[in-house]
Amino acid sequence: MIPFIDLKAQQNLIRNKIEERIKAVLDHGQYILGPEVKELEKKLSIYTGAKYVLCCSSGTDALLLALLGLKLKAGEGVIVPAFSFASSAEVMPLLGAIPIFIDIENETFNLDPSKLADAFKTATEMGIKVKGIMSVGLFGQPADMKPINEFAKNNNLWVLDDAAQSFGGKYYGNNVGNLCEVSATSFFPAKPLGCYGDGGAIFTNDPEIYQIANSSHVHGMGKNRYEYDRIGMNARISTIQAAILLEKLEIFPSELRKRQDVANNYNKHLNDLKLDIKLPLIKNKCVSSWAQYTIILPENIDRSELQEELKSKGIPTAIYYPIPLNEHEPYKNFPISKSGLANTNYLARNVLSLPMHPYLTEDDIINISKNIHEAFKIIKNN
Repeated sequence: MIPFIDLKAQQNLIRNKIEERIKAVLDHGQYILGPEVKELEKKLSIYTGAKYVLCCSSGTDALLLALLGLKLKAGEGVIVPAFSFASSAEVMPLLGAIPIFIDIENETFNLDPSKLADAFKTATEMGIKVKGIMSVGLFGQPADMKPINEFAKNNNLWVLDDAAQSFGGKYYGNNVGNLCEVSATSFFPAKPLGCYGDGGAIFTNDPEIYQIANSSHVHGMGKNRYEYDRIGMNARISTIQAAILLEKLEIFPSELRKRQDVANNYNKHLNDLKLDIKLPLIKNKCVSSWAQYTIILPENIDRSELQEELKSKGIPTAIYYPIPLNEHEPYKNFPISKSGLANTNYLARNVLSLPMHPYLTEDDIINISKNIHEAFKIIKNN
């Protein structure tokens, strides 16, 4: 069985160092907001170039804290792709705000900047005051931030980058985490940089966004303990998870290079099959962190049947995401851009993610590719 994501191989490399880090936390006993948290924030600031970093309890809480820092209010709107994980959209209604769903680019899976004007107009005609745009760097590739930022500037909007999957990527040479007003990422174990539980972080160069988010993540606390400046939440990262991330961050650049090698091998061997599969397209200005390797199947291939054939050969697959966000019950009544969601609907039917992690060998990829080829033949003959 080929693991879809191999965390054990990574752990074998650094387990001794992680155990030393955890032992240090057990020795000093500062399990909440211990020194490792500040150390991690400082190193993440150096890594991304963002002046302020706030580590928190999850990627979803990072998005929520960012929106609090941006002062999003009930009834206001945020443009967000309909092809994403639920957290991208759920944080707006949690504040009484409104997600406005927009389509994505067919080849990159990311927000289509050319559709922003339509989404903005749709919301405005409904009487919704749009305050910002949430870009999402799906599967590891940053969204096309230059036209997104330009549209935002021209319309007095802010941009929040959901970098839960794209952390470690680059755009025009700039690191994800420093591409717009504020970014949020997740340290869920399966992410390119993940801990052994839940965790997240926000990144910004704006001191006010940071100050509000920092206060909000400890119940709205002010300068003095038990003095509260605002209504907040409990969104602190565990010191032990910060300690684990410090060791994982040390090998992160190396793992990103290995992920790129894996992607290159997939491209090589899947291209050699000459099947009607669309492979991931990374734009010239982007570097992906390859959170996932996602292909687009032809519509004459039954995706479920293909998954079963590969599963029988010990090859796991996943679908991110089979149902557009706007079709889920909690989101059915939120606005959709008047230009529609054609790419979102097409991709939801046809995407398939293959095993992806830094320790996937070329032999593994050859095996996966050959089995995809065989499965295609079986399905077409059925």
